[in-house]
Amino acid sequence: MFDCRIHRRDALRAALGGALACSPALSLLAADKERLFKIGACDWSIGATGTPAAMKIAREIGLDGVQVTFSKPGEGHDLRSQAVRDEYQKACREQKEEICSLAMGILNQIPYSSAPEPEVWVNDCIEVLPKLGVKVVLLAFFGEGDIKNKPDLQKEVIRRLKKAAPLAERAGVILAIESWMNAADHMRILDAVASPAVKVYYDVANMQKEGYDLYSEIRQLGRERICEIHCKENDSLLGEGLVDFRKVKEAIDDIGYSGWLVIEGAVGHGLSMKDSYVRNQKYLRSLFPTKS
Repeated sequence: MFDCRIHRRDALRAALGGALACSPALSLLAADKERLFKIGACDWSIGATGTPAAMKIAREIGLDGVQVTFSKPGEGHDLRSQAVRDEYQKACREQKEEICSLAMGILNQIPYSSAPEPEVWVNDCIEVLPKLGVKVVLLAFFGEGDIKNKPDLQKEVIRRLKKAAPLAERAGVILAIESWMNAADHMRILDAVASPAVKVYYDVANMQKEGYDLYSEIRQLGRERICEIHCKENDSLLGEGLVDFRKVKEAIDDIGYSGWLVIEGAVGHGLSMKDSYVRNQKYLRSLFPTKS
């Protein structure tokens, strides 16, 4: 005889399973498993500024890639040269490493907000990025290039970015602002430029140093405005300094960011750079799901 009680039980179980599968909580869990991160480091932080030798060091540390310096013309390994790009790509293949992004630290000495040359250099970089298969370049606004609380310089940056942004859009690349400014000021500049090719490069230690609520700022900026993140500490290993990386993880999860986490600074007392960076990348992998 057919047992209707079993029928009802199975039906309820099936209905409950379907409801749970469609629940927001389980959907987020499923999505989180698909959100994988890559761990990189700045070439200047691992003692190999602007040289393909950074790829070998990165492999020895256990990183997935390197943020590479984009210099002024004719300086060091100038990525404007096809031969230099070939050298970098060969090193990437041999070491099984990636270039996660480029960085224009030169703008800290020769400001994008005032000097004429950086406009040309940024355009050069926009041309180079797709040739390397790289999407992001960090535009630095520190030192001589600082624009925090300087509305006239910010206005000029907006004017220049409005000119550069269409070129970046056509190239499919992103110009990423890293500065001492808070989230609201970054958002104001991004809104004024009004281009998907201009975003924020978020540095957690810099924002902590400025006294901002960096965890709220990450949520405020959101995934659409943050294109890459520096995982940085001053004078300590990651996880042993002033930045709470578990709270960083919570904020990143809330906005759905995934991709590159790039280590900068974070050398422990009495430790070598290499030992520090081995520990740093292992620490990040203990918090963030990665392929490695």
